[in-house]
Amino acid sequence: MFGWGKKKTVEARKSRPVVRARYDAAQTSGNSRRHWDAADGLSARAANSPDVRRTLRNRSRYEVANNSYAKGIVLTLANDVIGTGPRLQMTGLKPEAARLVENEFMNWTRAINLSEKLHTLRIARTQDGEAFALFSNNPSLPTPVTLDLRLIEAEQITTPDPRLAGDPRAIDGIRFDAYGSPVEYHILKEHPGDTHLGTGLGFDRVPANAILHDFRRERPGQERGIPEITPALPLFAMLRDYSLATLDAAKAAAYFAGILYTDAPPNGEATDIEPMDALELERNMLLTMPGGWKLGQVKAEHPTASYSEFKKEILNEIARCLNMPFNVAAGNSSGYNYASGRLDHQTYFKSIRVDQTHVETVLLNRIFEAWVNEAVLIEGYLPQRLRTVSTDWSHQWFWDGVEHVDPAKEATAQKTRLESHTTTLADEYAKKGQDWETALRQRAKEKELMDELGLTAAPPKEVEEEKENTNSADDEKQSSDTEKETTDAA
Repeated sequence: MFGWGKKKTVEARKSRPVVRARYDAAQTSGNSRRHWDAADGLSARAANSPDVRRTLRNRSRYEVANNSYAKGIVLTLANDVIGTGPRLQMTGLKPEAARLVENEFMNWTRAINLSEKLHTLRIARTQDGEAFALFSNNPSLPTPVTLDLRLIEAEQITTPDPRLAGDPRAIDGIRFDAYGSPVEYHILKEHPGDTHLGTGLGFDRVPANAILHDFRRERPGQERGIPEITPALPLFAMLRDYSLATLDAAKAAAYFAGILYTDAPPNGEATDIEPMDALELERNMLLTMPGGWKLGQVKAEHPTASYSEFKKEILNEIARCLNMPFNVAAGNSSGYNYASGRLDHQTYFKSIRVDQTHVETVLLNRIFEAWVNEAVLIEGYLPQRLRTVSTDWSHQWFWDGVEHVDPAKEATAQKTRLESHTTTLADEYAKKGQDWETALRQRAKEKELMDELGLTAAPPKEVEEEKENTNSADDEKQSSDTEKETTDAA
């Protein structure tokens, strides 16, 4: 019995089809071996070693400094993300206290030029891969709060001391605790690229709560950033090389007016001439050639017809790593219609909103917290009721709104959303980067002043049309009543 069952099971197992799944990308052949030769299994720390980051950073800066498209893409991204700068709105305080805090914080941001510093940090993140800022004290500021931000380049965050190089919790200038949180940063006293190093490679140990570190984390365990345009660096080089080669070919074709050539075979019948000899041509004159020789003009075939298409495809691929559409990267929307332009911009603007949220979390919230910690210690600066532990410092940030391509359509859609109660004034004003309470108070002041001066705003077009329709209906009704009275009298 047992032997028969075992035999049947083995036979069934042999007859059952065996599926061996595999990945084409995991196969190794001649072509794939050459294509994936540089693939490795390095960790995020090893892959982003100091030498690798230095090479990528230097090449990225070179391209941005010498490539007009790279410069424009980096500046456009910083302008779209930061704009004219974020604006603070307090949500946990009473209106009067909230306006006081908002105004004082705005005065401080203007004093330290926070908007420009945020632009620089965003450019450094795209170009260098990471951006650093140090909280410092600046007594020369015209505001009671003397807190300031000192921007630091990525090269200055490093550990030159060989005794700390073997620390397993240190990664090139940053020390971490057992939970992976930064504890200490090592900042060189001078930039390593300076030509007049005075203190050598001396460095300061700065606690982590005094440093802002902004970079895009793409891998678990990654603690230092690489340039965001890293995938596009070979494409930038390719674009410049092709442009220069096309220009050189066109110039060569323009420099040489013509060339002598012969159809005779080697050692055939043709008059001997001096090789590489130049002939001076005169205008409006016929020229006779030596026997067996012809004069042919070099055709200026460059730039080729595919040159513009090549640049378009390369720029499109370059901008993709930044979620930027081609027309924004190239500064050219000649090939777009309204629908395609809106569709391409949806992905870009969503990326901008994600980026702005990242800036709020990593930079702005910590900057505001540091400002509050110093402001509450200044006697007589803030109301006493705000200098307590129980104060609710809840807040939000407003950014510049995105201008609509067709303002009339957007206004109509906004009116429909408000009338159907599918949106709020807060949401609609937030899209424009404005505070709805501030805007309504300003509108109320304007209306009050207009009433005082006897000025009335022109009624909307819909109100005028409705009024005209009502008057027309009243006239028709009055005419109908008159006709009825006349008929009854008759």
